[in-house]
Amino acid sequence: MSTSSLYPTELTDAQWHYLHPLLPVGKWRPGGPGRPPCNLRSVLNGILYVTKTGCQWYMLPPTFGCWKTVYGYFNSWSRKQIWQHLMDRLTEQERQRQGRKKQPSAGSVDSQSIKTATQGEEKGYDAGKQVNGRKRHALVDTLGLILRVCVTPANYGDREGLMEVLTAYFSTGVKRLKKLWVDSGYSGETLHGWVAALKQTHKIDLEVVAKTGPGFQVLPRRWVVERTFAWLLNYRRHAKDYEVLPRNSEALIQMVMIHLLIKRRA
Repeated sequence: MSTSSLYPTELTDAQWHYLHPLLPVGKWRPGGPGRPPCNLRSVLNGILYVTKTGCQWYMLPPTFGCWKTVYGYFNSWSRKQIWQHLMDRLTEQERQRQGRKKQPSAGSVDSQSIKTATQGEEKGYDAGKQVNGRKRHALVDTLGLILRVCVTPANYGDREGLMEVLTAYFSTGVKRLKKLWVDSGYSGETLHGWVAALKQTHKIDLEVVAKTGPGFQVLPRRWVVERTFAWLLNYRRHAKDYEVLPRNSEALIQMVMIHLLIKRRA
């Protein structure tokens, strides 16, 4: 770890050297007009600190720089989908490191309802889970790595969430995903009709993995996505959805995966 590190969430020198080439390159040049960019390493350390500890942005320790600058980078890169692209790059590299192909051929989809803070926009009531807040819809590969995540009001249906994450994933041009394991909440004629239409361009098969009896059961293939949600809850910012914008909630989920993937490599 770097000798200047003050918090366990800070990037080590090895992690920074691995991540830095993947970050966007600013347009500013020495001697040119405008303000030089701030220390990106401090910015990323500040975002990781907020994600892990769950503190409010304005309570960020001054060692990371001005909290408005840290949040400004986070929000701007969220709007430009830079966190999504960075997570995609790291996911592809991790899959290759484990002897897999860049894009998976199989995966799982599930949702998680979570309470929101009072200032959050676009929230609803999940009557089944009795949660007033938002719902996270996640598409993961067989390693549990998130491919796409979508945050909606909690009253948003699981089937509609699956359509949304699959549409977002396939919009990038990937073709290799052929098998998807889901639970019984993803049944219904509307969804299966949508999947049948999708098969005209993507040969994907939806398999419902249902319980065989009452009580808790570890379902084959389905436990992978449940483990991914457990990874998220190890970061206290995700114990509740505090973000005003759903896209920033998605970005903080992507930050968790980015952090986990970096720690595996360096």
